[in-house]
Amino acid sequence: MEYILKGALVIDPKAGLEKQLDIHIKNGHIKALQENIDEKDIKIYDLQGKIAAPGFIDMHVHLREPGGEANETILTGCQAAVAGGFTAVAAMPNTKPCTDNEAVVELIKARAQKAGLAVVYPIGTITKKQQGEEISEIGSMFKTGIVAISDDGKPVINSDVMRHALEYAKLFDIPVISHCEDPYLTAGGDMHEGYWSTFLGMKGIPAQAEEIMVARDIHLAALTGGRLHLAHVSTKGSIELLRFARAQGIKVTAEATPHHMLLTDEEVKDYDTSTKVNPPLRSQEHVEAVQQAVKEGIVQCIASDHAPWCREEKEQEYTKAPNGISGLETAVAVSWDTLVVNGGLSPMGFIARFTTGPAEALNLQRGFLAVGDEANLTVIDPDLKKQVDVDKFYSKGKNSPYKGRFFQGWPVMTIVRGKVVMQDGRIKGE
Repeated sequence: MEYILKGALVIDPKAGLEKQLDIHIKNGHIKALQENIDEKDIKIYDLQGKIAAPGFIDMHVHLREPGGEANETILTGCQAAVAGGFTAVAAMPNTKPCTDNEAVVELIKARAQKAGLAVVYPIGTITKKQQGEEISEIGSMFKTGIVAISDDGKPVINSDVMRHALEYAKLFDIPVISHCEDPYLTAGGDMHEGYWSTFLGMKGIPAQAEEIMVARDIHLAALTGGRLHLAHVSTKGSIELLRFARAQGIKVTAEATPHHMLLTDEEVKDYDTSTKVNPPLRSQEHVEAVQQAVKEGIVQCIASDHAPWCREEKEQEYTKAPNGISGLETAVAVSWDTLVVNGGLSPMGFIARFTTGPAEALNLQRGFLAVGDEANLTVIDPDLKKQVDVDKFYSKGKNSPYKGRFFQGWPVMTIVRGKVVMQDGRIKGE
């Protein structure tokens, strides 16, 4: 448990650090962070040409357990996380039973600890059984370890319930993560409403189905002073509303997914069910708006919205297939290729979207490097080009629209609590 990471470009957005340094790790902690550490008889990892950053955080994943173990388990989800460069993930509560009580929170934490890979932060539901009516026992779940509340997968339709959720969560200084969707406008829809839905003869989902709820929740955040986080924003109008909220000083953060920054609704034309997501893939103008907002920092977080499904679930008619992409193992590379290689975003800005952004949104004391602190790091090879091979995914979900595509900028090492848990795409100790 003692070694030196040598010669990497160390980037830490919180400290404003971007410098070639060595990192000495001992007993799970950072012992030194300086130039040319010369220690004899200590294992050396040569990271010349690589970027070493604070451990990446994915604040929006679906680990499926309990209740959905055919699609994913906490173990396989954590394996996928570290394979994808993530040292920590926040687990959405739409499990079976859902995470609306401390017993389920404890179960998730215990199984994540047993896995011994990525740190898992449970998220509790806003309402009991995600029914949108009665607020969950947020206080007891907070004491047990939740970092946010969300009914993700289901919008909270009742505005009064959402208001009280924001007020209650404010007592614990945790965010309410909103799944912004008007279910009456999305009912029966399978893709974005526009040219391609018309061409394919499929019922569309208008951008306004998201934007109406974004507007409502922003106004409720202004009313209550509570902390609102917008999950998977996907439309130009949502971005404009977010800009308004930030200008007004309303406590609103937001995330975008790699697929909403890269893929358009044209992808649906081949009826590949891996392109079916909620919110749906949008048209080019929306993709460009989301990408620009991430580059500017209006959207501070990139999150995978990892939603794995077994082949039996996804391999059916498009209209019957469930929503979701298995995204943990491709999120970093897809985002680096899209935003840095082809989008002009600086490596510093990119890393901030996976570190300080989610850490601040969830009020976590992580996402930075400091001598004496626990060693959680993500190492990226910015020049590595690799093809997506879903058959090599650790996740049980092989449902990826990136199958066979090449991307540049892959994580090559993941360090959790000082332990190298992934190197060159493979989990250590296999």
